[in-house]
Amino acid sequence: MHGDAAILFTAFEPSGDDHASVVIAELKRRYPSLPIFAWGGPKMEAAGAKIIERTGDDAVMGMPGWKKIREHQQMNRRIDDWVRERKASGIPITVHVPTDSPAANFPICTITKKYHAKVVHLVAPQIWAWGRWRIHKLRRLTDLVLCLLPFEKAFFERREVPARFIGHMLFDQAFDAATLAELDARAASFPQGRPRIAIMPGSRPDELRRHFPVLLDAFRELRRRYPSCSGVVAATREPVAVNLRRVASERGGWPEGLAIAVKDTDAIVRWCDLALVKSGTVTMQVAKQVRPMVIFYKKSNPIFFLLARSVLATKMFSLPNVIAGKRIVPELVPHWGGPKRIVDEAVRIIDDAEHAEAQRAAIREMLRKFDGMRTASLAADAILEMAGLEKDPWAQASQRPPSSRSTSPVM
Repeated sequence: MHGDAAILFTAFEPSGDDHASVVIAELKRRYPSLPIFAWGGPKMEAAGAKIIERTGDDAVMGMPGWKKIREHQQMNRRIDDWVRERKASGIPITVHVPTDSPAANFPICTITKKYHAKVVHLVAPQIWAWGRWRIHKLRRLTDLVLCLLPFEKAFFERREVPARFIGHMLFDQAFDAATLAELDARAASFPQGRPRIAIMPGSRPDELRRHFPVLLDAFRELRRRYPSCSGVVAATREPVAVNLRRVASERGGWPEGLAIAVKDTDAIVRWCDLALVKSGTVTMQVAKQVRPMVIFYKKSNPIFFLLARSVLATKMFSLPNVIAGKRIVPELVPHWGGPKRIVDEAVRIIDDAEHAEAQRAAIREMLRKFDGMRTASLAADAILEMAGLEKDPWAQASQRPPSSRSTSPVM
């Protein structure tokens, strides 16, 4: 029995929807009738959460405009009213699980703490990378931080923030033979020329505006150098695909040899020889299949460079390099200007087989840090502990629901 326990998840971008959904599914596997509510996306809903408001369709990165700030302020008031009503009904929110997006989630943590909920952060705020002054706010607004990266636990514990390393959701389940065959079947419709270039401009509207034009120009240059080159653009939603085609039409038309696929990142990665990818969680999807990549994050304003140097606490920013503790993939962060540097790094990988294999070997070594972890299970353990529930309600049963576990990347 789960008593009066109830869980609230809040996520505000597609990666948060991804991360939260696998944990919600594991919680529901153990406690099918446990009330789980969310301000979140479609994957969280499919996993079993009751969506109070849909979020994430127009997430922004960095400093939001006044309109977005106003929207979040209004939403926060609605969340405050909803949480207060839950408490007044006698069935309060027991645990709040803010997922990623610390700027959006910190004000909500203040609300849920006010109503005596435990706060378990799913995906640690990247305080280790920039803005370390935020550690005081995190310490005040958390009961536990669940860390996806292996070095984060020690970082937070040194600063008196309770933390656990749980591994990364992307590596919880391997690609078995049937899944790989399905990915190959979907990729059969993609262009078949070589080299094959995956183009991953991001999911947020502001990222797409900055990233896609330079990636489009980079593909055109690669196509000039390698006439049989083909590419596939990863789009997160159909409206994104429509917008990307419009951008291309305004910049000389859609290039020959370039396709676009919606919600099919794994098939695109399986198909490609090389990924041109914006910095973020998607780089780990590329790493899981051990594909060479060039990582970038474009900023048009040089002031960003000066600001970044003043607040970044790490020499590297992209996840594969940060996790490895050294530069194992090309990283152009921040990047501004045209496609030349991206193309130069891509050409080196395409033309130098030994260099490409060295990157693949370094990625495999980085992935070993996640061996043996069961991320969704460990996250569910922590949340249930905070809710005062048994971690494994099936412990005394002769039969229990199946669970999956994986530690191996696709080679």
